[in-house]
Amino acid sequence: MLFAVICKDKPGSLQVRLDTRPEHIAFLEGLNGDKKLAFAGPFLDAEGKPNGSLVAIEAPDMAGAQALSAADPYAKAGLFESVEIRPWNWTFNKPPAS
Repeated sequence: MLFAVICKDKPGSLQVRLDTRPEHIAFLEGLNGDKKLAFAGPFLDAEGKPNGSLVAIEAPDMAGAQALSAADPYAKAGLFESVEIRPWNWTFNKPPAS
């Protein structure tokens, strides 16, 4: 089952994001290698600077999605003001199964 992880950064935390980015990218690459990552990317503010994240992950249930979300180095670094995890159905423009 797919889950959308919608994260909002704490105000003034851009440096935390930048400092933690290499570990976050490695974490996402690991999820991708395990076929648990559908897509991911940052939300941007009016100046084009990242201020949140949207990550779509494959997990067996909500508890699994919460565990994956909590394991993200950004979450461990305390970057996020809020995290919302919602089941999601990819309906349009879904890539073909490989």
